[in-house]
Amino acid sequence: MKNHSTKVEQFAVCVFALATFFHLSTTVVLSAQETAKDIIDHVDRIFRGDSSHGIARMKVITEHWQRSITMELWSLGTDYSLVTITAPAKEAGTGTLKAKDNIWNYLPKVDRTIKIPPSMMMGSWMGSHFTNDDLVKRSTLTDDYDVKVNFDGERDGIDILEIHLTPKPEAAVVWSHIEFRVRKSDVMPMSIRYFDEDYALVRTLTFSDFKSVDGRMVPFTMNMYPEDKPNELTSFRYSDLSFEVNLDESFFSLQSLKQWRHR
Repeated sequence: MKNHSTKVEQFAVCVFALATFFHLSTTVVLSAQETAKDIIDHVDRIFRGDSSHGIARMKVITEHWQRSITMELWSLGTDYSLVTITAPAKEAGTGTLKAKDNIWNYLPKVDRTIKIPPSMMMGSWMGSHFTNDDLVKRSTLTDDYDVKVNFDGERDGIDILEIHLTPKPEAAVVWSHIEFRVRKSDVMPMSIRYFDEDYALVRTLTFSDFKSVDGRMVPFTMNMYPEDKPNELTSFRYSDLSFEVNLDESFFSLQSLKQWRHR
């Protein structure tokens, strides 16, 4: 396993799964080993739900520059996602489409559609601290990782579970292990920490600004912090989010990917 850190400035799909929050059940028995797997499946589905539509803003802060991007996102299950940048104006219309195993970027300035190869999955999206591989998953976390509870108790005044994920022998993954912190009161994620092949912490993803949407409690804000750059972060925040929207597979087409160019 390797933690590829090359930043590839290509438009890709790391934000897709952020558009597909799924409700977490609050009726959970927290003591059994099988429950740890169930909780991770629930948390994993926050990013993978059924149909959704949202408006979001991503702000990237680095040591030398900052940028903000506004985008519109649609999803259908785990196989179909579409994201289109709406601001700033110079990048409006740029988009990415995922339809089953195929992923395309659209660059409106040159009216060009580019299919994304697997070699770019560890590249950064729009210079952010998210990678394409973060959120474009072919399988669930519990397919690739063994799961166990490492800690059950109070941290910073909050009752939590710390759940440790280690790769299964056959899993093609880049992390030596992943650590989830989940609130026991409502089984909502608080943070995810990612460790490289040397077991060093690489980055931390935090969740906050929890709101009820269509009867589902979801975090509206996610911040990704790179461990080696303490003054940097990428913040992803929803301004609007809805579920069970009227979408079908035909919506997720190359024609839809290009449609913003003609608005």
